[in-house]
Amino acid sequence: MTLQEKVNADVIAAMKAKDEVSLRALRGLKSALLLAGTEAGANGSVSDEQALKIFQKLAKQRKESLEIYTQNKREDLAKTEAEELAVIEKYLPKQLGEEEIKAELQSLLTEAGIQSAAEFGKAMPLAMKAFAGRADGKLISAVLKSILS
Repeated sequence: MTLQEKVNADVIAAMKAKDEVSLRALRGLKSALLLAGTEAGANGSVSDEQALKIFQKLAKQRKESLEIYTQNKREDLAKTEAEELAVIEKYLPKQLGEEEIKAELQSLLTEAGIQSAAEFGKAMPLAMKAFAGRADGKLISAVLKSILS
């Protein structure tokens, strides 16, 4: 079952369960997948890899909105974003913690022969490719800077 099919099935299940929170988030996911499927060059369906990228983008948007709403003391809006984020994260792979990232980065840097902060520009693309979908770019960057400094 593809991610697109799973989202469609979960929308139906949320409707039957009258779960408004999940339904709102799932409709957002379904809408983003439909838009991606109708773009030029798409054949109407979205691969799981593309779907994961879309879900990551939507999760990042929710996190940023949540942060802004929290700073501005808009708890009502922050609660909505947090609920939707929780639903979206069910479809994303488990995110790595700082220690796991650090261990993998050290072996990646050793393998690539990168040793100084001056080579950060070479290391970051390698790290982003290695951790695609499994870690946030900001966290990867922070850990990489701490290792290279």
